[in-house]
Amino acid sequence: MNEVIDLLLSRRSGRARDMVGPGPTAEQLEIILKAGMRVPDHGKKAPWRFVVFEGEARSTFGKAIADAFQQANPDAGEESLRFEANRFMRAETVVVVISEIRDTAKVPEWEQVLSAGAVCQNMLLAAHVQGLYGQWISEWLAYDKSVHKALRMEEQDRIAGVLYFGQMEQPQAERDRPDFDVKVTHWEI
Repeated sequence: MNEVIDLLLSRRSGRARDMVGPGPTAEQLEIILKAGMRVPDHGKKAPWRFVVFEGEARSTFGKAIADAFQQANPDAGEESLRFEANRFMRAETVVVVISEIRDTAKVPEWEQVLSAGAVCQNMLLAAHVQGLYGQWISEWLAYDKSVHKALRMEEQDRIAGVLYFGQMEQPQAERDRPDFDVKVTHWEI
């Protein structure tokens, strides 16, 4: 049990821009995705889905990202467009987690959104346990309707996170964490 606690207390993100290969193997990725599905899910709605980008799919979808960026920023220069086209090339594997809110009469929308957030965290933990780095970010594309269309999202769907998975050449230094005594209080009457 101490190993599990140590893993939880040592998890940290690696920056996508600093990731190198190899990415997760097929078996590691399957574990990451299955761990993502093992989250609290009121009403068993599974209010999320995953879109995985590996290999050439990263650069192919990069064209859709660059097109959406240019549509939103008509004056964007070639360097910016090239960066956007290569956005998913920063890591060997990219997973877009889509929050799919459905039928809020029985399960409140907020609980469905939180479930999608828990998916992202479980996936990061599953990567960490396997010796991989992950980063959960959203960036502008999470809010862009053209990108949503390319991902075949419905109007009410949202991108819960874009998760990048890979290795780091150098272990990541620990960052400052919130002060425990400031963040934790005990209710007293």
